[in-house]
Amino acid sequence: MPTATRIDVLLSTLNATAVGTLESITTKLRQVQEELAELDQPELASRAGDAIAALVRGDVTEFKRGRAFLQSKIGHLR
Repeated sequence: MPTATRIDVLLSTLNATAVGTLESITTKLRQVQEELAELDQPELASRAGDAIAALVRGDVTEFKRGRAFLQSKIGHLR
């Protein structure tokens, strides 16, 4: 899959984390984390892990901040 298409899929997946169960949101974020690692973006993959950790501990503000950061940085990968 071309990189631009993969980035569009990542952004769509992140947008889909606005609704759903905690389990489904965590699963989507893990998919984003794995894809970022495959795209050789270890810093962004780590930030996705931070967003997952924030969600698990119930820190919604930090989760939203992390998600917004990822959306911004992934958008710049195009």
